[in-house]
Amino acid sequence: MTLAAVRTTVVRFPLVAATVAAGLIVVVLVAAGQEPAAQWTASAYALLVALFRSGSMVNSLLKGRWGIDLLAVTAIVTTVAVGEYVASLIIVLMLSGGEALEVIAQGRATRELRALLERVPQTAHRELPGRPPEDVPAAEVRPGDILLVKPSEVVPVDGVLLSDSGSFDESTLTGESLPVEHHQGDTLLSGSVNGEMAVHMEAASTAKDSQYSQIVALVQEAASSRPPVVRLADRYAIPFTLFAFALAGAGWYFSQDPGRFAQVLVVATPCPLLIAAPVAFLAGTSRAAHAGIIIKNGGTLEQLARVRTAVFDKTGTLTHGRPTLHGVHVSRAASGEISEDRLLQLAASAEQYSSHVLASSVIDAARRRGLELLEGTNAFEHATQGVTATCGNQTVVVGKPGFVRSITTGFEEAGIAGGQLAVYVGVDGRFGGALIMSDPLRDNALSTLAELRRLGVRETLLLTGDARATAEQIAASAGISRFEASCLPGDKVSIVAGLRERPVMMVGDGVNDAPVLAAADVGVAMGAKGSTAASESADVVIMLDDLSKAALAVEIGQHTVRIALASIWTGILLSVGLMIAAVFGYIPAVAGALLQELVDLATILNALRALRAGRHPHWAEMGGTPMGVTATR
Repeated sequence: MTLAAVRTTVVRFPLVAATVAAGLIVVVLVAAGQEPAAQWTASAYALLVALFRSGSMVNSLLKGRWGIDLLAVTAIVTTVAVGEYVASLIIVLMLSGGEALEVIAQGRATRELRALLERVPQTAHRELPGRPPEDVPAAEVRPGDILLVKPSEVVPVDGVLLSDSGSFDESTLTGESLPVEHHQGDTLLSGSVNGEMAVHMEAASTAKDSQYSQIVALVQEAASSRPPVVRLADRYAIPFTLFAFALAGAGWYFSQDPGRFAQVLVVATPCPLLIAAPVAFLAGTSRAAHAGIIIKNGGTLEQLARVRTAVFDKTGTLTHGRPTLHGVHVSRAASGEISEDRLLQLAASAEQYSSHVLASSVIDAARRRGLELLEGTNAFEHATQGVTATCGNQTVVVGKPGFVRSITTGFEEAGIAGGQLAVYVGVDGRFGGALIMSDPLRDNALSTLAELRRLGVRETLLLTGDARATAEQIAASAGISRFEASCLPGDKVSIVAGLRERPVMMVGDGVNDAPVLAAADVGVAMGAKGSTAASESADVVIMLDDLSKAALAVEIGQHTVRIALASIWTGILLSVGLMIAAVFGYIPAVAGALLQELVDLATILNALRALRAGRHPHWAEMGGTPMGVTATR
């Protein structure tokens, strides 16, 4: 170890360094034949540490948390009292070393999270007319600023690409390892890394409101949360502590040897209880982040582990969410008065004033046919229902069947096939026809549903605002047991609240589905690029637009909780076994202290297994192609 490494270790773990130094002094004194001085030195140092730890012990007891401090302080005092000064030093080393091991283990468990934090953009190159680019703090960038992003630099804020094209590494954001090609006008996400060519971009947000800052905030929340299973471990510490004192007292009583009391307490310090669960949960959260899944808090991991019902939105979740125009059906009443192209033109002109994904699909279809969009007036979007506008001196309504039916005459239900949906159009108060859109099921939807069933999900449900025929066909194709069609946001909340098989996981887009995501026990926001990552309603944010990640999140939750509980109980059983052996005098105090250190190490190493995949690491087979986030009416 280099001098710099030694200095770093001393600074990070001063109590460990001081204990090692005290141990070396004791060894020198014993070697020089000064055992009384060695005993006095070790005892004084150990009691000083015990006095220091008593403060945190009292604080923990006042908060109702029993465990490591109470048992450790008692073990130090009793070993000093019976003259086992070497054991007292080992206990201090075990106490400080266990905390150091926890810090090191947490460092490994959170390396993916720390990688995000370390890559927070700090500087931007802002361009002004007639002047060379100036370096400014990323926090000073404002929407509309023109920025230069040099090769291999991190994109500082969200924005729009002005250069013809560029290649970007978005692995930190989405988990997708391959570079992503973007073209002029495409959205660039902060935190992505530019390729080999310098590009120009226009800032669309401040650094604080950008994608990367939102992810970092989610990561920090996840790292600082205290999951229920960790609190459960604290509750285990109460009976464990009482049991340890009872065994120690019994050993003293039956042997009439006060040293027996010390020997039992030496192996009773419950480090595994306090270390195993936090390390396992940090490891699980880190593994999820590496896979492009941001889990906002540790409690969500435990909820994911117990999910029994999975509820899905349709558009953009079970389907790709980028519908294409299949055909235009003009109503019988309007067939002699309006052409297919005119109906599409009016619908697209009105949809300019809608934020819904189907609006962009309708507009794209009109442009592909070379139709000019008309300027609209009196435009108004009716949330989740549709839009009304005056376009080319005609009043146009576009949206769901019930919405269009309510304000037009002569309404006709469109005939649609599997995987299709209809956008209904009214013109001047009369029903004009329907645009038939095609939005097929995702390729990995069936395998994802099958994986969820293997993981213990007993019931699946599709909730959609689409017509019954479309919902029924998608549910049947995906193998979903139940479906509810023509749902408003409030309907979805009521349905989820009434489900009996809990916990309930709701998978949606995080925008229009925000109310039901918040109502579910676990809300999962899919394909979270842009505004979805900021959705406070979701508990889990999936950065890659890949349905299989929802099942992976459940598997990570189960794997993490399983390892956390196994680590806790392994530590308890090993400690109890050692305590029983110590009661009968089979484990001297010094040997017991060393054995307890091995128990701590074994527990931590076991907890770190949460970083690795579980028994079924076949997720690559379920992967889907990123398609972009969508919403549903």
